[in-house]
Amino acid sequence: MKPSVIREMNTEEIKDKISEETDALVKLKMHHDVSQLENPMQLRFRRRDIARLKTELTKREINEKRNTTKNTK
Repeated sequence: MKPSVIREMNTEEIKDKISEETDALVKLKMHHDVSQLENPMQLRFRRRDIARLKTELTKREINEKRNTTKNTK
């Protein structure tokens, strides 16, 4: 997933996507434990997508805190 696509998503969509991707990663890991995956790089791609989503979510939370701090001063 490209960072530009993630930036266009709203916060709720990002949280939902994190949940979906985490569930998919767990399923892939289980499948990988039982039998060989067709493309084991899928595990890495899912992990990195989750990290990108979490990074964007953290950036938004920090910006939100900064904005509320500036408004209270």
